[in-house]
Amino acid sequence: MSPMKWRRLGRVALMVFAVLAVPVVVAAFGIARATGQIYTARDASAPPVSVDAVAPPAHDPTKPTVVIVLSAQGTNIADVLAPYEVFAHTGAFNLYTVAERREPIPLTGGVDLIPDLSFAQLADRLHGTPDVIMVPQIHDSGEPSSAPIVEWLQRQDAEGDPLMVSVCVGAEVLASAGLLDGRPATSHWLKLIDLRRSYPQVPWHDGVRYVDDGDVITAAAVLSGVDAALRVVERIVDQDTAKKAAEAVAWPDYLPGRAAAFPPVRLAPSDTVGLLNAAYRWDRPNMGVLMTNGVGELELAAAFRPYIELSYLARPMALTINGQPIRSRHGLTFAPRADLKNAAPQLDRLVVPGAEAARQAAGWAPPEQLPPVYLHTQPGFAFDAALRDIARTTDVATAQWVAKTVQYPNTNPQLSGPAWPWNLTLRPILIAAASAAAVILIFKITGRRGDAVDQAPVESEGRTSRQGGNHATASRS
Repeated sequence: MSPMKWRRLGRVALMVFAVLAVPVVVAAFGIARATGQIYTARDASAPPVSVDAVAPPAHDPTKPTVVIVLSAQGTNIADVLAPYEVFAHTGAFNLYTVAERREPIPLTGGVDLIPDLSFAQLADRLHGTPDVIMVPQIHDSGEPSSAPIVEWLQRQDAEGDPLMVSVCVGAEVLASAGLLDGRPATSHWLKLIDLRRSYPQVPWHDGVRYVDDGDVITAAAVLSGVDAALRVVERIVDQDTAKKAAEAVAWPDYLPGRAAAFPPVRLAPSDTVGLLNAAYRWDRPNMGVLMTNGVGELELAAAFRPYIELSYLARPMALTINGQPIRSRHGLTFAPRADLKNAAPQLDRLVVPGAEAARQAAGWAPPEQLPPVYLHTQPGFAFDAALRDIARTTDVATAQWVAKTVQYPNTNPQLSGPAWPWNLTLRPILIAAASAAAVILIFKITGRRGDAVDQAPVESEGRTSRQGGNHATASRS
């Protein structure tokens, strides 16, 4: 092959590389930035909070005890609060959130939950093991920092006979503790490929909301934790109590006595909207989430999880009007990252979760430049409101993707809004076009220089020949 052909082939290869690689590199940076915002640590600028001032709930020795485990590195807000509200509505349990240490725990989107008890305080209170241990998705699953949780779970299993329940990717924590070896289990449909590779000793299942294997129950993605909690209520209390709890949270997919089945979830072409949001949505708005006393736990989860994890639509900020902690409907304590007055200039949007907050809207004065959006003005399951809001303000495809990632049933509300984020779709195309234009410009510049270098010896030789001819003529004359 001639040097000219090699040069052309190299140019084509460089062009293809630029068109493909540059958008991929930009996407990689975008994804890393977006995922890094899911769990953020509480910093010194946040209002101070006194953990000791938050009294844990009283203990009733006649009731079974359910604990929900939290990780100091970050815990999925919906995995925690959805089962919590189900159990709380029954009134049949001692219900605690627990962590290795009693300190503010960051949940999805940057809201801090004060655990009811530390592991040591729980042991002092129970003098034994809990009846039920729920393990949600934790940010450091599989990392050395999760070792205290794994070891605690192993001790509880060895010292007693608790019912272990995982929600979503919480199954990875149970698997890493060796508590799922040889036992059928399930988890988030996006995580199952990795789990099958990492824990081949576990028979992983999909296509079902939960797998009940006696003293271990594993739930599928996120909101399947509602069904797992209802199953626990059925087993420990009774089916009628579980039915009333499902009605109290307006859960549309409860099947008494068994897990709801569904076709195994697979990625579809329309799911690329999730990748587009993660990679190229650089203009995510700063979204204040105003927490108020008495907000429902599921209502609060609906204001955070749908907007950030796997959708990357906004940068939520947990606020209260005065910067003081609030108590949820069933007694959990949440600490804000800022107060409304000081945070307002940084915000692009203000969302207020909670039906009660919407009813009492006249009780406070929002900033004039930041009209509040009350999520829960209509009855129904708490996540309905978030899906409608996302469809209206972003696009329907993203709302459907969010519903799919949290495994919300097909009975989700009618969604109206733009069908697809076309402006977002153009960004990688424009980046590829700009890369191609830059390469073409470089080719032109370097090509001219190369031509000039190639022609220089010829012109020099021509001048030498002409000079030689003149000398010869002079000699003859």
